[in-house]
Amino acid sequence: MTGYETRLRAWAGRELVARRRGQDPVNVPMIRHWVEAMGDDNPVYLDDDAARATGRDGIVAPASMMQAWTMRGYAASVRPAAGPSAADELDALLAEGGYTSVVATDSEFEFHRELTPGDHVSVEETVESISPEKKTALGTGRFISTIKTYRDAAGNVVATQRWRILRFRPAEKPKPEPEPEPQALRPRPAINPDNAFWFEAAREHRLVIQRCAECKSLRHPPGPACPQCGSFDWGTVESTGNGHVYTYVVNHHPRHPAFDHPLIVAVIELAEGTRLIANMAGVAPDDVEIGMPVVLDWIDPDPDLSLPVFRPADAKQER
Repeated sequence: MTGYETRLRAWAGRELVARRRGQDPVNVPMIRHWVEAMGDDNPVYLDDDAARATGRDGIVAPASMMQAWTMRGYAASVRPAAGPSAADELDALLAEGGYTSVVATDSEFEFHRELTPGDHVSVEETVESISPEKKTALGTGRFISTIKTYRDAAGNVVATQRWRILRFRPAEKPKPEPEPEPQALRPRPAINPDNAFWFEAAREHRLVIQRCAECKSLRHPPGPACPQCGSFDWGTVESTGNGHVYTYVVNHHPRHPAFDHPLIVAVIELAEGTRLIANMAGVAPDDVEIGMPVVLDWIDPDPDLSLPVFRPADAKQER
């Protein structure tokens, strides 16, 4: 047996709480508060005649109130005793062994007689036993059993309570993997009746160009009327996706969580002759050149959005 085990076992039979008298004797107002709170309508607790009809001398207190008559009250909790108590010493010894968590496991009462108004109850507590170390679902610990003895003013035992708690070392729980932060959504494009067709085609990974139905000129960005002839009639043609970098910038700020920075924003001149603004992908900012041949690719930042991006033509062929 280790030295620590010996020190624990030595507590068996020791007084944990010296005999302490309750602040007030058993009284009817407290009984009334209790039975109203518990919804207990047994008449023997408040009606003398009903209690005498059962063979009692008068009203009695509910047995379940036994602990209430000896509770220390609020004042004692904010003005603790000057020195450590025996309970404090045992608590420190258990904490030394790592048993820092506690849970009550069971309470077993034996009542010797009923309490009546005027009884002044006291309580004392001794340690019955401290178990060897046990493995539980909560963690490894020890069961601490104590006996509380309740007495009347004459010192006669009115009830005993076997009280058992588990003091344990909390089992280490595996740390959950941090959940990845949700990807920020790209800013939504301003979709209107004039350009909705373009974004609908993009969701199908088709890059279309608006074409005047009268003069056949191509235009981008989309608009309601042809800038060449003024016609409001139009159709579309699908781009091959080939083109070259007409010009570009590298954005470092302001940073937006939906984008990887630095961000290459290029004006792409398509083989069909129209230009559009799009991101470059698959190339470092220092490697972009004006006139660089590019080919179309697609990204789907979220289920509701597909956008064209352009890669160097050679890189596309290698992929």
